Amino acid sequence: MTELVSMSLSEAFDISLAVLEGNGFSRDHAEAIATVICDAQRDECHSHGLYRLLVCVRTMKTGIVDGKAKPEVFDHAPGIVRVDAKKGYSLLALNAGLSSLMEKARNNGIAAMAIQNCFHFSALWPEVEKLAEAGLAGLAMNPSHSWVAPAGGRAPLLGTNPFAFAWPRPGSEHFVFDFATSAVARGEIELHSRAGTPISQSVAIDRNGNPTTDPGAALAGAMLPFGGHKGSALSLMIELLAGPLIGDLTSSESKALDGGIDATPMHGELLIAIDPKRFTDEPVRHSERAEALFNAVVAQGARLPSQRRYEARRRTLSTGHVSIPTALYNDICALLA
Repeated sequence: MTELVSMSLSEAFDISLAVLEGNGFSRDHAEAIATVICDAQRDECHSHGLYRLLVCVRTMKTGIVDGKAKPEVFDHAPGIVRVDAKKGYSLLALNAGLSSLMEKARNNGIAAMAIQNCFHFSALWPEVEKLAEAGLAGLAMNPSHSWVAPAGGRAPLLGTNPFAFAWPRPGSEHFVFDFATSAVARGEIELHSRAGTPISQSVAIDRNGNPTTDPGAALAGAMLPFGGHKGSALSLMIELLAGPLIGDLTSSESKALDGGIDATPMHGELLIAIDPKRFTDEPVRHSERAEALFNAVVAQGARLPSQRRYEARRRTLSTGHVSIPTALYNDICALLA
């Protein structure tokens, strides 16, 4: 059984902040990153939780990311805000442009934000959840590195290319989903590699194009899209919308820029915010219809996306503590040296 270390949420945030600032991130960047990392750990999204401190520090040590970059916000068009992350992490750039995106969405009914020249590692659900908390529906997407073979292919070309959506609901638990268009998130394979445990069948191939359950062979080979040609098509859509459409890199271009140093991917991100109140003269009635749809799903015994995550959040908030493997805790502490 894996040995675990328990810590309070405030201790998790403090150690994250100390690791990030101690390894060259500005206070603003460190706070933005630590907040999202701890939110993911709180919700038991382990592949995007405290483990990501190792990834952030490793990327910082390559010298490719600017941990002190100050993002610049541009009022690009009536319905578009553009943020240049200046080769910093995406989360500070997101925070810099989010209020403008929301304002434009409320004014126009729909608005988009393009984050350019950013390094991205985080889950997308915290971003669209912020929109839902403001009463807006939201979508978010980004490419990554070319780690995924297209359906029928044998070599990496596409990114894991996550896609997230949020719909505002009464109360605090909004309808949110966030998934990679690859069969699993790359962070999940990395965690299996750390633990020395096999991955599932049909999620990756080795360098020779053969199916593998060895996480090391998968990381050296290629991941596969979920749902065959369907996931592959969605991944290509995200490459286009969060790449050429906003003037940023595709996953293969990001991988080429990396040059083998194994840093966090650098690319762009597209967020779309929609105000349901502006699309109909009866927003309350139509919101009730949406609730009826959600209730019908649950009435069948099915689970809404994000329900497991909200359950985990309630558990964590009731205890005030999170737990991580002792080996990971030791690796994090070593970054403080």
